[in-house]
Amino acid sequence: DGRSGEPFDQPVTVGRAYILKLVHLVDDKIHARSTGPYSLVTQQPLGGKAQQGGQRLGEMEVWALEAYGAAYTLQELLTVKSDDMQGRNEALNAIVKGKPIPRPGTPESFKVLMRELQSLGLDIAVYTDEGAEVDLMQDVNPRRSTPSRPTYESLGVADYDED
Repeated sequence: DGRSGEPFDQPVTVGRAYILKLVHLVDDKIHARSTGPYSLVTQQPLGGKAQQGGQRLGEMEVWALEAYGAAYTLQELLTVKSDDMQGRNEALNAIVKGKPIPRPGTPESFKVLMRELQSLGLDIAVYTDEGAEVDLMQDVNPRRSTPSRPTYESLGVADYDED
């Protein structure tokens, strides 16, 4: 013991202390993504620089945006910029045509959750305010007028003419 000079009751590890510098350079860390690959199951952007993935939005970040009252930002980040395949394509079509971006649809992750619950034998259904059942598995949403994915015809010159 350094204060009393008495030996310790238990063995003590003694040795030299080494400090190593971790080599983290900005040039190795920087990463940006406009478009890139998506997961086959959830249709969410892949994570990490190695897979050309997007920046993840964690649960606590979602809570912070909720607390701040950024509902539209959250809606965009969790649907069109994540796993709403149809909404992603419709947003691209609307931007190219100079039209307003339509409301986002159902995220693919919610559809995967519904399928998992149905595979457990649970009969899960979603209803509108009027009481009509919503078919979440359909590809084309009747409230939208744009194609389900961009095509050469949908991005053609004729579409730039005023209606």
